[in-house]
Parts: sequence; structure tokens; C-alpha cells
Amino acid sequence: VASVLLLDEPLAGMGQAEAESMVALLQKIKKDHAMMLVEHDMDAVFTLADQLTVMVNGQVIASGTPAAVRADATVQAAYLGEEHA
Repeated sequence: VASVLLLDEPLAGMGQAEAESMVALLQKIKKDHAMMLVEHDMDAVFTLADQLTVMVNGQVIASGTPAAVRADATVQAAYLGEEHA
């Protein structure tokens, strides 16, 4: 049994319905297993994560809860678009 499940872009190439099913499955899995996720679908990340570390060009720009990271102006500009900053 794995102690930590490492996932590298598990939603890549999926349509919306498939991605929603995968997020639901990952929510079930995370109840019993630690998970480290690399993903660019920010809605999925905010849904799944308890803690986030956000990187740009190999540098950490923010770390914390989904709410704190979502509110971070640097993260908003880098990943959510300038209109959110």
C-alpha cells in the first residue's frame, strides 16, 4: 500500500466530464492516502488540495491553504490572469 500517491498532471488531455470524474475519484482516494499533485487545472487543484505550493519558473511564489493561495496577488497574476490580481 502506497504511503504517498504522486500524480503528475492526472487531468491532462481529459474533457470536462472525464476531469470531473477523476476529481471525484481523487477526493475519495485522498481520504485514506497522502497525495502530491502537479496540476495546471486550478479549479481542480483548489478542490483537491489542503495545502498548496505554487511555483513559477522553478521558484516558489506562494504556499498555504487554498484560500490563502487563491487570494495571493502574485499567484493571481501568474496563473489566474491579470484581471484577478
